[in-house]
Amino acid sequence: MDTIDAIFTRRSYRGKFKDTPVPRNELKTILEAGLAAPSGCNKQTVSLIGVDDPELLKRLHSVIEPDVAETAPAMILVLSRHIIAYRQRCFAVQDYAAAIENMLLAAEEMGYASCWYEGHITDTDRICDKLAEILGVPEGYELVCLLPLGVPTDTPTAPKKQDFSERAWFNGFGNK
Repeated sequence: MDTIDAIFTRRSYRGKFKDTPVPRNELKTILEAGLAAPSGCNKQTVSLIGVDDPELLKRLHSVIEPDVAETAPAMILVLSRHIIAYRQRCFAVQDYAAAIENMLLAAEEMGYASCWYEGHITDTDRICDKLAEILGVPEGYELVCLLPLGVPTDTPTAPKKQDFSERAWFNGFGNK
């Protein structure tokens, strides 16, 4: 599969996963794809934790309420640091968004499925803090996203997208 195919076929997957483990070298490749993403002023605000230990996955799932992707054989936790980059601005959100998209595309190309869970874990109940504590994440890092990873049991359907002409133009807003 090439990059363009991965972009157009990738879907958020919220279904069940097969028992098939994600080999450590493939999990590492996906993590490396995330770390290869651009970073504002090269501040490299993103760090990642890949989890493939079944007992640790159980501990993590014990604090996710309601639980999501509980059958995934691997998980990636995305950490972010607030580092001022340029003119008192921090690009951490842009950095981790780029890293997550890289990992989602790499996973798709490798035959895995995933879903970007951010709001579910960073909401007022702060599941992210419970996950960070289990993982020993030090102060100064914020756990911002959970990506389950595995071979899907189902094929997700494509969501309905607005027409290109409703969202993209050439040489000015609304131009055809």
